[in-house]
Amino acid sequence: MKRILFGMVGAALAWSIGSAHADELVLGGGDVVKISVYGNPDLAVDTRVSESGFITMPLVGQVGVAGLSTAAAETKIASMLQRGGFVKNPQVNLLITALTSQQVSVLGQVNRAGRYPIDGPRSVLDLLALAGGISPDGGDVVTVIRKRNGKVLKDQIDTAELMRIADMTGNSDVQAGDIIFVDRAPRFYIYGEVQRPGQLRLERQMTVLQALSAGGGLTLRGTERGLRVKRRDQDGKLQTIDVKGDDLLQPNDVVYVKESLF
Repeated sequence: MKRILFGMVGAALAWSIGSAHADELVLGGGDVVKISVYGNPDLAVDTRVSESGFITMPLVGQVGVAGLSTAAAETKIASMLQRGGFVKNPQVNLLITALTSQQVSVLGQVNRAGRYPIDGPRSVLDLLALAGGISPDGGDVVTVIRKRNGKVLKDQIDTAELMRIADMTGNSDVQAGDIIFVDRAPRFYIYGEVQRPGQLRLERQMTVLQALSAGGGLTLRGTERGLRVKRRDQDGKLQTIDVKGDDLLQPNDVVYVKESLF
């Protein structure tokens, strides 16, 4: 249900980014802009904001625009043209054609990993939707890495729990430079007398009996008696545990199904 929801809202979010008010966008290094001055075609330029935050305009030279909104940058350029006596009452239009400075990276088990521009308040779920949602191999817990005031912070968000309780307080906003990472879903392993032995996705609160079902059920020679799980303890040592059908599995457990002796 969660992945269906992400897929449904992804297109709407992509449209909203494209239709946002241009004067709300903040310029930064790497952004590509197109600048025109009404009635002065010779002043039109297509340029990229340098990493130091400057663009070069005819007549006025370098103009610092990093950290300015597009509207503020237009006003600054117009003021420089007017003060220099180059254009009387200039009408400057600045259009961002490639927004690369205000981006968030979405990595890991999503359908379209990449860097996505943000043009205003955006949440973790917004960015996951833009990335096509969590892929079938992805887990429910999403890691968000942020840099704030020179410190690197790491948060984890349980997306399935957010959906279940319909409480979006944990759906925090993101900022440019943040990284969203979706790890693989936890796995368990099953072998022995089951129809489909191998590595399988571990669902929440999954019991041993449910694991047998995920493995296709018992073979004609299999039995539910004497089920065993191999599990590593906190010290990393492998232990063999006798389990029952309603016992819960843990990530990376190995379930062994014995052959019936009768």
